[in-house]
Amino acid sequence: MIIMLPIRPLIATAMVASATGLLAMPAQATQQAVTPTLVGIRAAHHYGLDRLVFEFRGRVPAQRDVRYVSKLIADGSGQTVNVVGSALLQIRFSQADGHDRRGDITYGPARRTYALPGVIQVVNTGDFEATLTFGTGLAKRAPFRVYTLTQPSRVVVDIATPYRTVPVRDYFLNTANYSTGRKPYTTAVRRPVIAPVTAFGALQRLFAGPTQAEKAQGLRFVASKATGFSKLTVKNGIARVYLTGRVTSGGSTFTIADQIRPTLKQFPSIKWVKIYDAVGRTERPTGPSDSIPQSLEP
Repeated sequence: MIIMLPIRPLIATAMVASATGLLAMPAQATQQAVTPTLVGIRAAHHYGLDRLVFEFRGRVPAQRDVRYVSKLIADGSGQTVNVVGSALLQIRFSQADGHDRRGDITYGPARRTYALPGVIQVVNTGDFEATLTFGTGLAKRAPFRVYTLTQPSRVVVDIATPYRTVPVRDYFLNTANYSTGRKPYTTAVRRPVIAPVTAFGALQRLFAGPTQAEKAQGLRFVASKATGFSKLTVKNGIARVYLTGRVTSGGSTFTIADQIRPTLKQFPSIKWVKIYDAVGRTERPTGPSDSIPQSLEP
């Protein structure tokens, strides 16, 4: 004897299940379909290395590409992104976001400076079509390794620091002092730089600007529209700094020169500092004196 089972309830149940997505998208698949979102960036020095950590909400991005590059290009615009460092490490995550549904950044400042032996700056260079890219400016090219951790989801980049560093001082504008007319207008912070090119290292760190903690204390780097420096020479007690960019004071009595001079004069071998604009001009190119380009006059 063949027993016929009623089929209408089964069809109804299947239709309800399909409508709620239970049959079409299992819970595990739904979770995997959510794009990982970057929620934090951290960096710290450990014995023999600087550790850079990217923390994600959700799973770890499935595709990660970390490599040295000659320059950093912004995703989407194709423009060159300025990052301070003698070596540039590009870190790219595919199928990952760094913003929420409203378009707000989810991981904090897109450009940040660190007072570490190797890592100088970390800068976002793209958050475009689920591709998230960062550039890391390093004091020196060195071996690195990449690995992942879970609970929470993290991508870790360990960058070796197999070199000796010495502490130097960088001088930034103290906004509280400047706004009240209380001198000195600059405050010194400590930075580790690779010996023996300590003057170059100090100037490089100056252009990277203050750390987030130093910014919270009111310290700022006044760039005067300089984008960096192309050369630094030291001879016969005179340091010569060649700036890049359309350098201008903007009418201010405080300029980039007021930070460069004390930063370089901390070294016994430097008595005078001559600063040049991008086309190689300074007001007093010869003789034992400080000098700035005319564009930096108030």
